[in-house]
Amino acid sequence: MDEPATVEPLALDEQLCFALHSASRAMTGCYRPVLDEIGLTYSQYAVLLVLWAEESIAQRELGERMFLDSGTLSPLLHRLEERGLLTRARRPDDERTVQVEITEAGRALRSQATKAQNTVIAATGMELDHLFRLRDDLQQLASRLRGDQS
Repeated sequence: MDEPATVEPLALDEQLCFALHSASRAMTGCYRPVLDEIGLTYSQYAVLLVLWAEESIAQRELGERMFLDSGTLSPLLHRLEERGLLTRARRPDDERTVQVEITEAGRALRSQATKAQNTVIAATGMELDHLFRLRDDLQQLASRLRGDQS
């Protein structure tokens, strides 16, 4: 296999980290116009993606799923709660656990948010199987970088 052509090892454009950073910003930017229409940030959309699938989840588990600490997650959830898209309450069987649940208003945004997903898929210009392979490769890379044992 041919070695990749490297002009200079420390050149910005040669860095995998910068390519991932740039792609992440471009992806988030692609979501922005559609999410602006429904009044969500990308981070809020990501929280709702979890809740659309789970309906209810412990706040700690949500943070772990999203790789967010409580200092970042709590204000995000607070804003969504203020909009009536989710509720947070201590579980009666375990006062230490805060349960996050989607509301009807949160569920109602799901169909509108589907437009965001379709818009981004179209913008990539890639076939779904290619997108799925890319996603899987990136998830595997992230897992290895975190030191996960999988």
